[in-house]
Amino acid sequence: MGIKYIPEPFRIKMVETIKILTREEREEKIAEAKYNLFNLRGEDVYIDLLTDSGTNAMSQEQWAGVMKGDEAYAGASSYFKLVEAAQDVFGYKYIQPVHQGRAAEKVLFGLLMGVGKYSISNMHFDTTRAHVELAGARAIDCVVPEAGDPAKRVPFKGNMDVEKLESLIKEYGADNIGLVIMTITNNSAGGQPVSVQNVRETSEVCKKYGIKFCIDAARYAENAFFIKEREVGYENTSIKDIIKEVFSYADMFTMSAKKDTIVNMGGLLGIKDDEELYQACKGRTISYEGFVTYGGLSGRDLECLAIGLYEGLDENYLRYRIGQLEYLAARLDEAGIAYQAPVGGHGVFVDAKSMFPHIPYNEFPGQALAIELYKEAGIRSCDIGSYMLGNDPDTGEQLKAKFEFTRLAVPRRVYTQAHIDVMADALIAIKERASEVKGYKITWEPPILRHFQASLAPIEE
Repeated sequence: MGIKYIPEPFRIKMVETIKILTREEREEKIAEAKYNLFNLRGEDVYIDLLTDSGTNAMSQEQWAGVMKGDEAYAGASSYFKLVEAAQDVFGYKYIQPVHQGRAAEKVLFGLLMGVGKYSISNMHFDTTRAHVELAGARAIDCVVPEAGDPAKRVPFKGNMDVEKLESLIKEYGADNIGLVIMTITNNSAGGQPVSVQNVRETSEVCKKYGIKFCIDAARYAENAFFIKEREVGYENTSIKDIIKEVFSYADMFTMSAKKDTIVNMGGLLGIKDDEELYQACKGRTISYEGFVTYGGLSGRDLECLAIGLYEGLDENYLRYRIGQLEYLAARLDEAGIAYQAPVGGHGVFVDAKSMFPHIPYNEFPGQALAIELYKEAGIRSCDIGSYMLGNDPDTGEQLKAKFEFTRLAVPRRVYTQAHIDVMADALIAIKERASEVKGYKITWEPPILRHFQASLAPIEE
């Protein structure tokens, strides 16, 4: 094969038993779940790639931190340990813990968004888009054109289209842009990284027009590793120093800490130096999350998060982490299976539109492939396409996504090479019978974030 699997930089100290259902049992389970992978019981899944959020394996140091967590309601020592660690890593003065990333968005966006306002991003992920819309604003995606071609291999396909950003600001008016958001890595574009140069240029545009600039920092360490590997001038820069520079260009960040800090629960809201905004965020945190020094988290969660902020920076770990995905991608290359290339940092985004050209966007090829993966091998994944994108908030019409991906999001420090081979073998088997796979229709959906709850049914000829 074209790439060698990178050995894990750790030993396994504890295991969790997982079971494999028969093909007939899996077909029955997915039908009972109304063809929504979120409705499956975790115990009925063999390899769970639904998300890399909160599904990671914590280290012995983090588990030791569980026992040391200070559960004081106010002023816990674990809170101060977390704040100091985050200030050290990101260089921001104000750090507010929350229970996860969407909580940070809820606290912040209500202060900066509203009816008639717009949020511009290199791409909004689903919860980010939802919180923009819940605040009364509208979300506009502004990713570089190269991201729209899954087969095109360029180093930073997650970048903001800076020229288009400036034209959008002029079109809608700077006073109407509540926020510019840079998602690193760019999840909806296939886990694609963003360069330092692009962050800097985006920052310059925001400063020119007096617009606040926010980083969605869920995968801050993986993005920094890609910069070190791919951006000229950073090959000898430490991961920590790269992060410091990237975040120096923004005014604030929201963060799901359930990704790159390798914990099971937690989030952060960071504000560089705007004390007035920080005070407003503290007030909303108390209303929505709990007192400011715990932010919806237990003391043990705060402790583990403080440790994980540093563990996620380890270059040996990051090399293995990205190497797992490169190994899977190499197997897909050999089989002629298209995906968003080069492979992203937290998952392989398989091009379901390419695999199922006969399934139109409004019959959800990404969801169809996710269902087939479960039937084939007990693998749970998710659609990143028109099914997830949902309906236009103003017209109610089904939106057509830029991509029709099925995301295989790989949890950190959880699965082995043998599991990765099962993923590849399942995709190869599905490709061989791709013409037989049918699309799906929605039989019930909620008004927002439908893919978490919607019911579907296969479209029969």
